[in-house]
Amino acid sequence: MSATSQAGLYQGPVFEMARRQFNQVADHLNIAFDERERIFMPKRAIAVSCPIHRDDGSVAVFNGYRVQHHLTLGPTKGGTRFAPSVDVGEVGALAIWMSWKCALVGLPYGGGKGGITVDPYTLSLRELEALSRRYMQEMIPFVGPHIDVMAPDMGTDERVMAWFMDTYSMYSGSTVTEIVTGKPVACGGTLGRREATGRGVAFLIGRAMEIVGIESAQATAIIQGFGNVGSIAALELAQRGVRIVGVSDHSAAYYDPCGLDVEALVAFTRENRFLKGALAEALIDSDELLVQPCDILVPAAMERAITADNAGRIKCRILAEGANGPTTPEADQIIAKRGDEIFVLPDILCNAGGVIVSYFEWVQDLQRFFWDEPEVLDKLYGTLERALQRVMARAVRDGISNRDAALALGVETVRNAKAIRGLFP
Repeated sequence: MSATSQAGLYQGPVFEMARRQFNQVADHLNIAFDERERIFMPKRAIAVSCPIHRDDGSVAVFNGYRVQHHLTLGPTKGGTRFAPSVDVGEVGALAIWMSWKCALVGLPYGGGKGGITVDPYTLSLRELEALSRRYMQEMIPFVGPHIDVMAPDMGTDERVMAWFMDTYSMYSGSTVTEIVTGKPVACGGTLGRREATGRGVAFLIGRAMEIVGIESAQATAIIQGFGNVGSIAALELAQRGVRIVGVSDHSAAYYDPCGLDVEALVAFTRENRFLKGALAEALIDSDELLVQPCDILVPAAMERAITADNAGRIKCRILAEGANGPTTPEADQIIAKRGDEIFVLPDILCNAGGVIVSYFEWVQDLQRFFWDEPEVLDKLYGTLERALQRVMARAVRDGISNRDAALALGVETVRNAKAIRGLFP
């Protein structure tokens, strides 16, 4: 399939956003136009039908996808999301971003991403298990511990990863823990993986506060998205003394300049899944939450949360991207022109904690030797610190934004590896 015809597979604003970001950095790196498609376009896209028996006896068929961006540096690596928005364009963009992320932080992976177009909250537990197992069964010809290693994402969790691992292991005839990461510790997972992304976000925010001169005890934060990443980041920041003044998920948004009880909100969502009904007061429109004054703004939900419509109105000193692709290229331009020096922690750096500790889990599974949690965290924070220093140094050296510096480092690594390996045959 030609690059032109392959490009037709990937449609939608998220994929076009990934392409625009790449082209901007490719211009900066002076990458020839005939070289760009090989670096940017995904190597493989898999689409499968996943039929299951519903509890009422009917049969339902769900669409599943997996995109593997490149295998130049090692197996592909990335999450699997269950969400109504999933399509091959979104999955392709997320796989591409994962490639740059892994290259930036020095992991021997290419980017992968997958998902099923489904609202998981409409499924019973039995239906969720059946769909999870069917998806992995359909993916078995295309994945493996040295080909493509899955992980959790939106709408999936440790339990789903255990079903994935068990399904693959039944096919293999032996237990293959290294086929997925983000598993329960009891079946080959690593200590610290569940909290890794949120902890990484909080660690980098702490470093950004030191850089821009903000004291934790006087700082305020707004967290958009209160799933695993946002809630853990909120707890970690609160423990550092930061006042959390706003939180939201798709069901509700709350804002109180005096601060919110984060532990109570986390406990509520553990019982009720969502924030709706957690507080009788402090309700605010979710779009308005993003533009309330704060020192730290953490978009940790979906892509394209900060756009040309609201980028001129956000009021923060630090923008820490817990989600993938939360800021559009148009919003980036507006933020750059504002002149108020918002310190941006770009997504491929800010939320890299999850894939870093997933790598640690994969390594531990391969060698059948496990580390304690302090060792995991020490390695996580050391890896993030090195990546942060590289990004800041590159931004200063080239006179570019932190995002472009992070992307340049990631793209450059993949480009150089492809050049060294050559083009076969």
